[in-house]
Amino acid sequence: MIFKYASRIENVKPSAIRELLTLGSQPDIISFGGGYPAPELFPIDKLNAVFLDVMKENGTKALQYSTSEGLLSLREKLVQRMVNTGISCELDNLFIVQGGQQGLDLVAKLFINKGDIVVTENPTFLGALIAFNPYEPEYKTVPMDEDGMDMDALEEILKANSKVKFIYTVPEFQNPTGVTMSLERRKRLVELANKYNVMILEDSPYREIRFEGEAILPIKSFDTEGRVIHLGSFSKILCPGVRLGWVVAEKEIASKLCLLKLAADTQNSTLNMYLADKFMEKYDIDEHVQSIRVLYKEKKETMIQAIQEYLPSSVSYTNPEGGLFIWMTFPKYMDAAVLMRDRLVPEAKVAYVPGAPFFPVKEEINHCRISYSSMPKEKIVKGIASLGRILKEYC
Repeated sequence: MIFKYASRIENVKPSAIRELLTLGSQPDIISFGGGYPAPELFPIDKLNAVFLDVMKENGTKALQYSTSEGLLSLREKLVQRMVNTGISCELDNLFIVQGGQQGLDLVAKLFINKGDIVVTENPTFLGALIAFNPYEPEYKTVPMDEDGMDMDALEEILKANSKVKFIYTVPEFQNPTGVTMSLERRKRLVELANKYNVMILEDSPYREIRFEGEAILPIKSFDTEGRVIHLGSFSKILCPGVRLGWVVAEKEIASKLCLLKLAADTQNSTLNMYLADKFMEKYDIDEHVQSIRVLYKEKKETMIQAIQEYLPSSVSYTNPEGGLFIWMTFPKYMDAAVLMRDRLVPEAKVAYVPGAPFFPVKEEINHCRISYSSMPKEKIVKGIASLGRILKEYC
């Protein structure tokens, strides 16, 4: 049998994230790979109480179909949450999706024609590339420093390329680097988008997981022309298993994206939307988020201290003020994937995500992404010590 697939499937490749999540599920592996939230932070008792309340008060409604936009009372709460962050938002601007990942897919489906240009940070979130690739874009990449995208380099790209559809960015505690875009660059990013008539896709799942420094206004808060699409998620502030995220966009764009969602899955789980809504009604989600920040700060500090103690000085790394990830750079002659495959996993039972797949155009092999979020502190120290021992031999 010869299967006559659409040409776009050629752009759907095996994912390093998928492979690493499988590897990380093995009980004897210390995995710094997947960006899993810490399971000890899941509010199981509260969610159990909320589930019982929902089934008692709204059982038949919670088990029935809902609208593609999502549960009205949940959207109302999220609208107010967006307004509190500085984003101008009404009900018609916001709808619910299956986590931020579905938002990426819907935006790609709405905007990308084959050969259109998507501008990303370099490196960028691998999950976004997985969502964009089936629609066959070309990529232009912008170098980063400690303040995020280099805006002068971005303007040169926009000047030279008329087919740019949108600029994709993870402005807070970027996946994979942990870098945060500065306030000044956020403002200039919107100015450039206005000047060159392109969209901005602001992917912001980590925004609330800031445990150091001062919060910075979202890019969407500077949007005066309706060209910024903002993605949020419950995965990092409640739990990923409920598969709940949201999209904030100009009303016409939100309406079209919601039509595409209708075609894709009709709606999110009504029950899960009721659960999140009731949780926010019954409990203080900001208090819960604060407990997340406290634990992740402790874990990050544990990892940074272990890196400083055990890793050779030839290895550099980022030190994020929030989020889940540290970006590590080895000497240029080293291949992070080969190191992990040949030495780290078999000898030390330690895994990370090799950095090469995070580069959309020209891969760089001497990086890796490590996450401190899901490992206990004692395993963080043990894993980094083992990584350091092998790196010292390898270097």
